[in-house]
Amino acid sequence: MAKVLSIVLGGGKGTRLYPLTKERSKPAVPFGGKFRIVDIPLSNCINAGFRNIYILTQFNSASLHLHISRSYNFDSFSGGFVEILAAEQTPVHSGWYEGTADAVRKNFIHFRPQNPTHYLIVSGDQLYRMDLADMFRKHLASGSRLTIAGTMVDRQTANDLGIMKANRDSSIESFMEKPGPTKNIDEFKLPQEIRPIDAAPEKEYLASMGIYIFDASLLEEALSNDSNDFGKEVIPDILAKEKINAYLFDGYWEDIGTIKSFYEANIQLTDINPKFNFYDEEMPIYTHNRNLPASKLNYCTLNMALATDGCIITNASITRSIVGVRTIIESGASLDGVVCMGADRYETDREKSSNAERGIPNIGIGSGSILKKAIIDKNARIGPHCRIGIDDLPRKNGEYETHYIVDGIIVIPKNMTVPAGTVI
Repeated sequence: MAKVLSIVLGGGKGTRLYPLTKERSKPAVPFGGKFRIVDIPLSNCINAGFRNIYILTQFNSASLHLHISRSYNFDSFSGGFVEILAAEQTPVHSGWYEGTADAVRKNFIHFRPQNPTHYLIVSGDQLYRMDLADMFRKHLASGSRLTIAGTMVDRQTANDLGIMKANRDSSIESFMEKPGPTKNIDEFKLPQEIRPIDAAPEKEYLASMGIYIFDASLLEEALSNDSNDFGKEVIPDILAKEKINAYLFDGYWEDIGTIKSFYEANIQLTDINPKFNFYDEEMPIYTHNRNLPASKLNYCTLNMALATDGCIITNASITRSIVGVRTIIESGASLDGVVCMGADRYETDREKSSNAERGIPNIGIGSGSILKKAIIDKNARIGPHCRIGIDDLPRKNGEYETHYIVDGIIVIPKNMTVPAGTVI
């Protein structure tokens, strides 16, 4: 009987998501108001019935540990688990993970006792909902020892991804990692016979999603050398020796590894018909059950907005924005295109009195403040009458006293205090 062991890759520093990864690992970054990025791949695995899951990480893992321990507790009858494996020193390995493949190799000591027949390897920073059970069935039917999930992309998007040349039988003939804009890749265009019917005309190339199903024996063989990266080394080495199967995924998929893509993926959730749908009872996205009260909205105007659990919003105007858990928004505030991650706790009356005495704002958005095109990280204190992203000011990427600017997006980091009347 097949036994699938799922591995979520989240070991990178997440430098492209900095400063959101300043104090947390990339998989632990809040998303969609109440979730964490890691909830997406974990939920896809769980919905497919693959409930033996390891998360590989090595940077700022405390927040991720806390989230996993609070959120993913299986009963004793299911036999499931979600565990974090941070980089560790052992008699065999003493260094950091040198790449995605190296991270897997260094943890075989933990994987082998599970005696898996197959490994499912997924990325920890992608937004998608896939029937991984269907991918596994087609992997078994293909007779291949490796299946790679692929999605259709246009030529520009193909520059920064691994591109696969697939034959009419869905086998992969060749693989090219990040071809760049100057490389001629016309021969990699997907054959019409296996092209998804509803694929956009400009999407002619099949890109690796970084989702793999390995027979256990093949993964052991492939990592018995010094290869450190799946896309650059492991996949080309296997392709030179044996058949690899391609699994075509024609649903929504987005890499949310940069501040720009992270911001846009969040804001798109406010669309009337969002590309990624959290409202799917058949394949839900799981997260920490906080048992918070319903949000309280007092004399507010909300348009294309998401207000998550436990918020208190008074006399505010909110447009195309996400209001994260426990967010307090005071009277007269206005948000337009804002991703607000919320707070980890409510402040007590005594703490608020102390804040007033010390001249610092409470956690949340102060009265009369106007915010546009910004990411407000957790526990940030935005004072009254601030103007963030409103005025036509020069905005050069970089780090500033109260904020960062990345790709033209203002980011207020976690626990930051923005004094009353600040203009950014």
